[in-house]
Amino acid sequence: MRALRAGGAGMTDVAAVLAERRELGLLRELRVLDSAIGPRVELDGASVVLLCSNDYLGLAADARVTAAAAAAAERWGAGAGASPLVAGHLRLHAELEAELARFKDAEACVLFGSGYLANTGVIAALAGPGDVVCSDALNHASIVDGCRLARAETVVYPHGDVEALDAALARAPHGRGVVVTDAVFSMDGDLAPLSEIVAVARRRGARVVVDEAHATGIVGPGGRGLVAALGLEREVDVVIGTLGKALGSYGAFACAGAELVAFLVNRARTLIYSTALPPPSVGAALAALDLVRAQPELVARARANARLLRDTLRERGFDVAPGEMPIVPLLVGDPAAAMALSAEALRRGAFAQAIRPPTVPEGSSRLRVVSMATHRPDELRLAAAAFAAAAVDSARAHRVRDRPWLSRSPSSS
Repeated sequence: MRALRAGGAGMTDVAAVLAERRELGLLRELRVLDSAIGPRVELDGASVVLLCSNDYLGLAADARVTAAAAAAAERWGAGAGASPLVAGHLRLHAELEAELARFKDAEACVLFGSGYLANTGVIAALAGPGDVVCSDALNHASIVDGCRLARAETVVYPHGDVEALDAALARAPHGRGVVVTDAVFSMDGDLAPLSEIVAVARRRGARVVVDEAHATGIVGPGGRGLVAALGLEREVDVVIGTLGKALGSYGAFACAGAELVAFLVNRARTLIYSTALPPPSVGAALAALDLVRAQPELVARARANARLLRDTLRERGFDVAPGEMPIVPLLVGDPAAAMALSAEALRRGAFAQAIRPPTVPEGSSRLRVVSMATHRPDELRLAAAAFAAAAVDSARAHRVRDRPWLSRSPSSS
């Protein structure tokens, strides 16, 4: 996109930027829901199946989780009132940190205000001038910005390319490398080759930071994540996770050895200079974590629904791989075509937002379709039928001949 500036003032021409984004089909606008997040939501006066939430286990509106949030507000207040290092670190925060450390089988844990703050804070604390940070090309934007803030040399290696990662680390001073990767990539739903990444990092003397935002609650034994699934708890230096996805609340955390957590408390600026998490969010996360541990069928149901969604989409002609990850990309390519597909599907009762650059690379606009543990099978089948019919109608309306999201002509029956 062109850098649009006004006259001699050197200021961004706001109106021109918005106009250009609209012309390119990249303008972002907020949608207003009239209900709590769930398998169905109220949008624009209609009840539609929600297929773009990260509430993978359906806990955000669970009565036990919301009751715990209310109880925490009554006992501890609506807000923490200060940063953790001033007066904001309540006994409730310490309890959640201890429970998350136990869940992730780590020595210690520290809370952050959001996943974005966790990634930017951890990476910038661990790396600096003279260090080399190696980041997967499809890592989340918060990791990208964390690399920028670190002021270290950043090497972006091709997605999942362990040989390229090894070559990059070979050029770094021994012990001055940091490898950062998503465990589950948020726009594609695929897994990082974590065992191979760890092996390379250990050989090169590099630290490993893994963001399990989309793995916690879904991947591994009891939803403990990809690190646990591969038995790498003692090999990964920092595991970052979020409370705002499968755990249905808000906030994030970093699990690591006790010494490294103490280091983050002293060096992570996004922790030091941010107000601590609101008690209701902490209470909700504690309740959700208890439910995940006590009811493994929640995780099993999420995986089963992911399989069903993928199978039904494939039956309808979409080029979708089998698997148990709830994130299913329907690649379109053109931003306007992705928007049209989203609008047509919504008209048929299935809500999945179009994802466009810069969130995804140029030419890979898509619908990011996501199943939840609380979806009924008939809702997922309805959604697959809606997407199939929408694919036909939106392609016809926009005279699109090449439909890369399809492996064959879909059935809209």
